[in-house]
Amino acid sequence: MRPTDILRHEHQVVLLVLEGAERIARDIDAGKAIPIADLEQMLDFFRNFVDRCHHGKEEELLFPKMQERGLPGNAGPLPVMRHEHEEGRQFARNIASAVATAKMGEPEAQRTLPEYLRGYAELLRAHIAKEDNVLFPMADRILEDSDQAELSEAFDKVESEEMGEGVHEQYHQLAHRLAKR
Repeated sequence: MRPTDILRHEHQVVLLVLEGAERIARDIDAGKAIPIADLEQMLDFFRNFVDRCHHGKEEELLFPKMQERGLPGNAGPLPVMRHEHEEGRQFARNIASAVATAKMGEPEAQRTLPEYLRGYAELLRAHIAKEDNVLFPMADRILEDSDQAELSEAFDKVESEEMGEGVHEQYHQLAHRLAKR
């Protein structure tokens, strides 16, 4: 499996959690109770699976390799992707702040949480479309077979050493659970 195939598969997992985030936003808008536990698990997913694992593979491994093969790092798709990753981090911080406000019983969370959840989902859906349809095909064209093998091995190392054995699978299970509620 090519590194971009691994990242595309991770995108599918992210999209499942975004479905859950949008459902929670609708439920909160409809006056239902804020599901603090689900939101805390979602935040863990956003911080660790999306940002630390997935975006980490892109920013620390894929993007530099694409730059080595001639894609500019200061213009074009790579700085756009990095900027959108940072926007996602800001949404995650905003969601965390709103969850903390909700835990204190502040009514403002009823307004801000749905807004932040929808904003994050909208950002990531558009971001994923750009990567799947533009950046990853570009990577597949410019990366050599040896690059693909090196990246696949490095991705495996991230999974086993940085994330921990079985953690990825736990996040997959969480994604399916959150999407079905």
